[in-house]
Amino acid sequence: METHLPFFEHPLGKTFHHSGTFHGHWHEEGAERIRDESPVDGAALGHVSVTTENDYEETIQKAQEAFLVWRSIPAPKRGEIVRQMGLRFRKYKASLGRLITLEMGKILPEGEGEVQELIDIADFAVGLSRQLYGMTTQSERPSHRLYEQWHPLGPVGIITAFNFPVAVFGWNAMIALVCGDTLIWKPSSKTPLSAIAVIRIMDEVLKENDLPEGIVNLVTGPGAATGEALAGDKRIPLISATGSVRMGKHVARVVAGRLGRSILELGGNNGVILMEDANLELALQAVLFGAVGTAGQRCTTIRRLMIHEGILDQFSERLTGAYRAIQVGNPLEPRTLMGPLIDGEAVAQFETAVETIVKEGGKILSGGRVLKEGSYAEGFYVEPTLVLAHPEMSMLQKETFAPILYLLPFKTREEAISLHNAVSQGLSSAMFTQNLRHAETFLGPAGSDCGIANINIGTSGAEIGGAFGGEKETGGGREAGSDAWKAYMRRQTCTLNWGEDMPLAQGIRFGSGCTT
Repeated sequence: METHLPFFEHPLGKTFHHSGTFHGHWHEEGAERIRDESPVDGAALGHVSVTTENDYEETIQKAQEAFLVWRSIPAPKRGEIVRQMGLRFRKYKASLGRLITLEMGKILPEGEGEVQELIDIADFAVGLSRQLYGMTTQSERPSHRLYEQWHPLGPVGIITAFNFPVAVFGWNAMIALVCGDTLIWKPSSKTPLSAIAVIRIMDEVLKENDLPEGIVNLVTGPGAATGEALAGDKRIPLISATGSVRMGKHVARVVAGRLGRSILELGGNNGVILMEDANLELALQAVLFGAVGTAGQRCTTIRRLMIHEGILDQFSERLTGAYRAIQVGNPLEPRTLMGPLIDGEAVAQFETAVETIVKEGGKILSGGRVLKEGSYAEGFYVEPTLVLAHPEMSMLQKETFAPILYLLPFKTREEAISLHNAVSQGLSSAMFTQNLRHAETFLGPAGSDCGIANINIGTSGAEIGGAFGGEKETGGGREAGSDAWKAYMRRQTCTLNWGEDMPLAQGIRFGSGCTT
C-alpha cells in the first residue's frame, strides 16, 4: 500500500510525487520515474522523476554560473552559510533521521546519527572556512617571496551510495562549499527522497541569504546514464564517488580519460585482530556493532575477525550467544538492533554467499537464513550470520554487503597481520590488545595496510575530524577532516619580486648583452 509519509511535515510534506532535478528550483520535464519503496515493509514512499538530458544540461550550466559568484564570496562568509545549514539540520534531525530509517532500513538511532554526522561536518567546515591555509617558503633569489595558495576549484560532482544517503554527501558538500565550489549531487536511485529532503533544507538557507541559483544542485537517475554523464563531463573538475569497486574502477577510467580529478571511496572488507591478551568485553561490544550495524551494509563493516587460537573457543561461544539474541525487525522499534537489507537483490546476494560458504567448507555457527514469515514477509530481512572460516575460502576476498562475519584462528601476530592484509581492499582495520608492541606493530609500516587503523575500538564509527578513506581497491580517496579539503581546491605556487633586479633561479645567467 502506498504511504504518503504523513509524519514528515518538512521538507517533503505529504506529497507523493517529487521532482528529482534541482538547480535553484525544482524542474520536471520527463515522464520516467523511480518508485521508492521502503525495505522495512515494501510500502511505496513516493515517486521521483528522473533527470532528462535537457534537465542535466541546464543544471550544469546553473552550477557553472553560480560558481563565478560563489568563488568570490570570502570563505568565512561561505562558512556562515554552512553554519546556518548546520543549524537548520539540527531543527529537522528527528524527522530527517526517521526518513532515512524508512527509506534505507537502518535502525532509528543510526538514522538520526547520520544526520548528526551532517551537522558535525558542517561545524567542522565553519571553522575550516577561516583557515584554508597556504605556505610561505624561502626563495633562493634576493627580494623575492615564494608562497602557495589555494583557490576554489569549480563545480564538484558527488555520487553517493544508498547505505549512507545523507552523511557521505555531507562530508563532501560542506567542505566543498566553504572551499568555494558549487555542487551537483547524484544520489543512489534506491534512496532519492533523503537527498531531496536535504536539498530542500539547504535551499531554504540559500534563498534566505539571497544567493544565486545553482550553488547546490541535484540530478537523479541510474548510474549508467546520469552518473556516466557526470563522470565524463569536462566542465566538472572533480568527481567524488562512493560505491562498489566495480563502479569506482569505471568512474576512475572515465574521469582520468578527460584528465579530471576523482575521490574514490569503494569497498571495505575490513578485518579485526583479537590478540590473546584482548579485553574480550570491549571486543564483544565493538564486534557486535561493527558487524551487525546497518545490517552489514557499511563500507566499514567488520567482515573478518582474526582470533588468537588460545581465546577462539571462549570468544566464539560468547559471540554466538550474542548473535542469537540480536533482535531483527522493524528499524523504527526501540528494541530492534538490526533492520532489513536494502532490497531483494541484496537478499539474493546474501543467499548466494551462504551457499558458497558451505560449499567451500565454512561452518555456520549462527544465522544463515532469510526471514520470510510473519512480520518479515513484506520486507528484506536476514539473520546475522557467523562463520568459522579457513584462509582458502574465496568468499574472504569478497565484500558481501550483508551481516556475514568470518572467524579465522591464528597462532602468531605475524600470521594475524598476514591474514588481515591478504585481501584486495584496504579501508578500515583494528586490533584488540593490551600489549604495546602488538599495537605499535599493527600501526607501523609492517602492520595494517589500510587507510584507517584502530586499537581497542572497532572499524566503523569514524569521527569526522580525521580524513576518511582507504588504500588498494578502496580507491585511495580521502574525505571529511584533516587536510582532505585540499582535494576540493586548486593549488597555486606564486613568486613575487619586490626588488629592482631580475635574477633567475638555479643561478642561470644570460649574456651581458641580453636586454629586456
